[in-house]
Amino acid sequence: MGIRRSLHPTSLKSQLSAPADILKHNKVAEKAAALGRAGVRQPQLGGRSDSHDRVFAHADWTVVPADQGNGGLRNAVNAAVRCQNLHDKIWVGTLGMPTDALEGTQQKQDIEDRLATEYDSLTVFCKDSDFDGHYTHYSKQILWPVFHYQIPDNPKSKAYEDHSWVYYVAVNQAFADKIVKNWKRGDVIWVHDYHLLLVPSMVRKKLPDAKIGFFLHVAFPSSEVFRCLAVRKELLEGMLGANLIGFQIHEYARHFLQTCSRLLCVEATNNGVQLEDRFVDVIDLAIGIDPVALDSNRADPDVAKWLTTMQDRYRGKKLIVARDKLDHVRGVRQKLLAYELFLNKNPEWRGKVVLIQVATSTTEQAELDATVSDIVTRVNSSWANLAYQPVVYLKQDISYPQYIALLTVADALMITSQREGMNLTSHEYLFCQDGKFEGHNKYGSLILSEFTGSASVFGGNELSVNPWDYSKCAEAIGTALEMGDEEKETRWKKLNAAVLHHTAEHWFSTFLDRLDKVYDEQHSRDTTSVPRLSMNELSHMYQGTERRLFVLDYEGTLASWGSPTNIILTSPQRTLDVLNDLLFDERNQVYVMSSRQPEELDTLFKRVPNLGLIAENGCFIKHFGSSKWIEMSDAEKMRQWQDSVEGIMNYFQERTPGSWIEKRHCSIVFHHEDAEDSETASRQAGDCASHINEACADQRVRAIQTEGAVAVEPIDWSKGTAAVNIFEKLKRDMSAEPTRSSPIDFLMVVGDGRDDEVIFRWANELGKDKTVANVTTVSLGSRNTEAGYTLTQGVTGVLTVLQRLSKIVG
Repeated sequence: MGIRRSLHPTSLKSQLSAPADILKHNKVAEKAAALGRAGVRQPQLGGRSDSHDRVFAHADWTVVPADQGNGGLRNAVNAAVRCQNLHDKIWVGTLGMPTDALEGTQQKQDIEDRLATEYDSLTVFCKDSDFDGHYTHYSKQILWPVFHYQIPDNPKSKAYEDHSWVYYVAVNQAFADKIVKNWKRGDVIWVHDYHLLLVPSMVRKKLPDAKIGFFLHVAFPSSEVFRCLAVRKELLEGMLGANLIGFQIHEYARHFLQTCSRLLCVEATNNGVQLEDRFVDVIDLAIGIDPVALDSNRADPDVAKWLTTMQDRYRGKKLIVARDKLDHVRGVRQKLLAYELFLNKNPEWRGKVVLIQVATSTTEQAELDATVSDIVTRVNSSWANLAYQPVVYLKQDISYPQYIALLTVADALMITSQREGMNLTSHEYLFCQDGKFEGHNKYGSLILSEFTGSASVFGGNELSVNPWDYSKCAEAIGTALEMGDEEKETRWKKLNAAVLHHTAEHWFSTFLDRLDKVYDEQHSRDTTSVPRLSMNELSHMYQGTERRLFVLDYEGTLASWGSPTNIILTSPQRTLDVLNDLLFDERNQVYVMSSRQPEELDTLFKRVPNLGLIAENGCFIKHFGSSKWIEMSDAEKMRQWQDSVEGIMNYFQERTPGSWIEKRHCSIVFHHEDAEDSETASRQAGDCASHINEACADQRVRAIQTEGAVAVEPIDWSKGTAAVNIFEKLKRDMSAEPTRSSPIDFLMVVGDGRDDEVIFRWANELGKDKTVANVTTVSLGSRNTEAGYTLTQGVTGVLTVLQRLSKIVG
C-alpha cells in the first residue's frame, strides 16, 4: 500500500493532564450550572481578569496517553503503522479536559500546535457545555441505551433528548468543520462510532467528492427500537453521507439496512443503500486485537510479578474472572446472580471457586452500583470465612500488567453483556491462555453472552449463554469448571484461530481496501463522469455490424409513465412505428421489457410482429419471432408466497385509505400513490416492505419500495436473468454456424430505472470481455448509473435515437 494520509475523527483520543486551576474552574462551573437548574439566579460573568490570564498563561501542562476512548481502534491504527500499511495519519478529536478556561490564552494555541506537530492530532475545541450535552447527555443517556436495546423511560432522559440534541449537532458540526478546513485531495476520512453519526453527511455537503468511511463499533438495534429516537431520520441520513459504512457483524448491518428501508423509504439491498444520487455500500467486518502488541506487553516484568502474587493468593482455587464497565448493558448484576445461584445449587464448589469482578467507572446511576454491592455483600456474607471470599469485587480499574496477569491465571472468563458490539476482552483472554507462562493455567473456558458481536465470530466454540437465564448461566459455570483438558484444548484452538484471523490490523487494512474499491465504483457511476450519448459514434458502430440485439425498457423509456389505475392498453403510435422500423431490418432483433403482465404486453404490441417481450421484469419471456410465452418461475411456488404476501399487504391496505393491491402472475404491488394521507402512506409502505422482507426471506422474494408503491417480486428472476436466457438462446441458434464467435456483434440496452442496472451490468461485462464487439448501455435522466452513457431528453430522445438508427443503410 502506498502513502496514505487518513483523517480519523474520533473523540477522547488525546488527553492532557489538567492543571489544578482548570479542574477548580470546572467544579465551580458545575456547581453554578446545578444552581441554575435549581432556579437560583446566577451572576452575569464579565470579562476574564488579567490575573486569570496570567495564571493560565504560565500553568504547566503535558501530553499523556489517553486512558479513555476506543482502545481497539487505537491498537488497530498502531498495528497498521507497524505493518507499514499506514504511513501518514491525522487524528481529529477533543481534549480530555475542560477547555473554556483556556479561551483567549496562549496555552490554547500552544496545546493545539504541539498536538499537531508532535502527535499528528487536530484538536476540536468546543464549549464545555456543548461537549457535556453531547457526550454525557445525548451520547451516553440517549444513544448508548437505545443502541443496546434499552430505551430510556425516565422523565429526565426524555427531557435531555430534545435539549441535548442541539449540543450533539454542534459538536458533530465542529468535527466536520475541522475536517473540511484541513482536508486535501486524496485524503481518506474515516469517522468512528455513535458519537459522530452526523459527521459523514456534514462533510459530504462541503466536500462532495471526498472519500468517507464510517464504522460503528457498538451494536445497531432493530428498526423497532431505533425508530423510538425522535431524530431517527437525521441520524440515518448523517451516516449515509459516507461511501462505506461498516458494522461489527452481519446482524447489525442487516438491522441498519432494514431501518433505512423502513424509515427513509429507500431501496436497501444486501450490499448497501441506493439513494437518489448515489449508492452507499454497507459491510460487516469484525474488529479484533493486536496479538503482536499484546504478546510484547506480556514481557513486562510486572506481569510475571503479578502472576506469582495471584497464584500464591488463590492457590488451590478455580478463578472465574471478569472486567466490565458498571452499567446496565454489561450485565454485571446478571452475572453475580447467576454465580450466587451456582453456589446455592453446588455446595461442593463453595471454598473452591472465586469470582474476581473488576468494575470500571462509568456515569451510571447509583442505583445499579448499590444493587451490585448488595449482591456481592450477600454472597460473601453467606459463604465467606477467614480463608475464603467467594467474590472479589473491585470497583476500580486495574493496571495493564495486572489485567494481563488476571487473564493469564484465570480458569474461565465470564461475559454476560446484554448487548455489545464486540467484546475484545474475550479475544485478549483467549490469546493469554496459550500456556506461554510455564506453570500457569492454559486453555481456559470462555462463558460468553450470545448477545455480543464476538459470539458471531467464535462459531459456537464458546459456552454461549443468555444473560437473563440465570439457571443456564449457572450451569455454564459448572461446565467451565468441570470441563476435561482435551475438550478445553479443542475448544481453545478453534477460538484462538478466530482471534488470530480477526486481528486489528486485518480489520484496519480490509476496511480501507474496501473503501478504496467502493469509492472507485461509486465514482464511475456518478452522472458527472458518465458521458452523454453521441449519435455520431453510435451510428458508426451500428453501421458496421451485421447481427444486432436491442433490449429496451418500456415504462419511462419507450413510453411515459402512467398511473396503474388508469391503464390504457395502447402504445403511442410513434413508439410502434419506431419499433417496426427497426425490425424492418432483418439484422435486428428487438426485445421490450416491462413490469406489466404478458396479456397486457400482447395487447400493447399486437401491431409489432416478431417483437420479443419480457414481462413482469423477467418472469415471462416471449422470444423474438415467437408467439409463445415462457414462464420462468414455478407457478405452484409462486402461489404459495403470494398468499403469504397478500395477507401482509391486506393488513396495511386496510390501514391506508386510498391504497390498493395489484396482483400479477409473479408479483404483487401495494399501490399508495393515491392515498389520502401521503406521509402516513409512505410510513405504512416502509413498514410493509420491512415485514415482508423479514417474514418471507426464505421464500426467495423481496419487497422493493418505489415511488408510490411496494413491489414484491421473486429474487431468482429479473431483467438480468431474462437477458441471459435470451443470449443463451441466440448462442444455441448460432451453433449451426461454427465460424461465428458470438451470436451478435452489436448490443444496445436502454432503461431508466433502478431495476435496469442489473442488465446494464450484464451488457457491460459482455463488452468488457469482448464477447460482444460493440456494446452501448444508456440510462435516462441524471441519477447515478452503471450505464456507459446518459440521455437526458427522456422518451422523445430515445425514440429519436432509435429512429435515426433505423434509417441507416448498410
